[in-house]
Parts: sequence; structure tokens; C-alpha cells
Amino acid sequence: MTPVLLVHSSGFTSRQWRKLGELLAPRHRVIAPDLIGYGTERWPTGTPFHFRDDVALLDGLLDEPAHVVGHSYGGLLALQLALARPGAVRSITAYEPVAFGVLDQPGDAAVRDAIAQVAAYQPETAEAWLETFVDWWQGPGAWRALPAPTRQTFFDLAWKMSQEVASLSADRTARARYATIAAPTLILAGERTQPAERHVVQQLVQTLPNATLEVLPAMGHMGPITHAAQVNAVIAAFIASHDRA
Repeated sequence: MTPVLLVHSSGFTSRQWRKLGELLAPRHRVIAPDLIGYGTERWPTGTPFHFRDDVALLDGLLDEPAHVVGHSYGGLLALQLALARPGAVRSITAYEPVAFGVLDQPGDAAVRDAIAQVAAYQPETAEAWLETFVDWWQGPGAWRALPAPTRQTFFDLAWKMSQEVASLSADRTARARYATIAAPTLILAGERTQPAERHVVQQLVQTLPNATLEVLPAMGHMGPITHAAQVNAVIAAFIASHDRA
């Protein structure tokens, strides 16, 4: 069966894609790993991390070409995997990938400045950073509206998350590099997403030679979680249309 690699978002685990994995399992070999620091062992606070380490982890899981699905940080990793090992990627589905390197034009400066403000992190202000981060993506008050156990999970992951954000915010993978991705690509976005991310997905769709954009109504950046059934159906249909096995 054709493999499908499911890559979760920052702050979550492979359980994010459990229902999608069940939907795809009858026809595909589903690979849904926990990224570094999200399993039983946390990434040590104070130890630097770069998203390339997670790309290497994913690369090592593939022994044949796979459909790759990612959300947010996972979407960035899907695109970076296609750049690092193009022959291993059969298709890409990315829900609001945080591929900020595509913002390489003078007119993108204001968006990059806004992103850089969210990337600033100090361990002693971890909770304040998490509130800024979550509210930036999901709207004012989103952090305080989370259940206490969820906030604690984010707090436990704050250092690794901050390192992911810092490395992707500083990434300079330019449009010309992304334009070399030949795999069929579906870029998904929520109708209510953050304006900066909307700009990112628009630039990606204009840059990737075989990309299409589908904007899903009534959802934001966390669409794969808040509207899982709807998002999963779109992803499964795209994979089926590009499955030559």
C-alpha cells in the first residue's frame, strides 16, 4: 500500500491525525510519528533546536515515495522534506504551512516584522509568550479560554515550540527554491485565518508550479482540529486523486 506520512502541528502530537489515519488506513500505510520532543522525552530546555532536525527525522521514516500531509509547522516540514528529498514525496497536502521564507520581497517586510515579534521568547516569560503565540493565531483570549490541562501541556513544550518558531521565522528558503517542488500540492487555508498566514499561502500557491489553493469556510488556523471531519475529507480526496499505486 502507498505510504502516507502525517505530520502534526507545533504543540500537538501524532494524535492530531488519528481520525485521518483511520480514514486512510484501508488503502494506505499510515505513518504518523511524534516529532522530536513530543513523545516520552522532552527536548531539553536551553538546548538549541532547528526545524531541519525534524525534517531529518521524517526523511528517515520513508523507504518509498509517500503522500505527505502537514498542518502549520508540519506543513512547513512537508515542504522542506520535498526540497531535501524530492523523490520521496508523491504529493503534498499542507494546511496553512508556516513557510515564512517565501516572504522574500520588499513588500513582505511588514508581514515578516509581525512574525518576528511573535518569535521573541525568554524562558522566564514562557507563559506570556504562549499567550501571545496562541492569541496571534487564534484571536484575543484564545489562550485563557484553553482548559488548564491543555495550557499545561503547551507550557511543558514551550522551549521546543519556541525553537521551532525561531528557526522557521529566521528561515530564508526563498521563492525560487520553493519553485523547484514538482510534487502535486494542495494548500489548504481557513477562511478566518491570520492575515499574515493568508499572505504566506497566497505566495506559496503563486510560487509552487503544481499547487492549488482551497480556502475552507468558517474555520481558522486550527481547522484540522476544530473541523477535523471536513478537513480530513478534503485531504483524503486529494490523496486519492494522486494515488497511482
